Amino acid sequence: MTETNTDERTRLQKEFDLLRQTRDELRVQLHLGAVEAETAWDRVEGSWYQLEARVKRIFEAAHDATEDVEEATQLLLEEVKEGYDRVKRAL
Repeated sequence: MTETNTDERTRLQKEFDLLRQTRDELRVQLHLGAVEAETAWDRVEGSWYQLEARVKRIFEAAHDATEDVEEATQLLLEEVKEGYDRVKRAL
């Protein structure tokens, strides 16, 4: 594995961890009664599970991960982040 791939995976892991933290915080807020945000939450949750599975596959098969997979995962990560941002704004 090259240093560039390692750096990219480290960056991806950090972004994923921050997104996981945001997700956990939003889940708590949703339980506190932000009903109007539930619809936005439900929409983005499907993408979250796709992202979680994809990140897991990347790290399990690090030596086989290609730029295409990492780029597609980055796009999905950004989509999920934007979805959570919409939920935050709805709260």
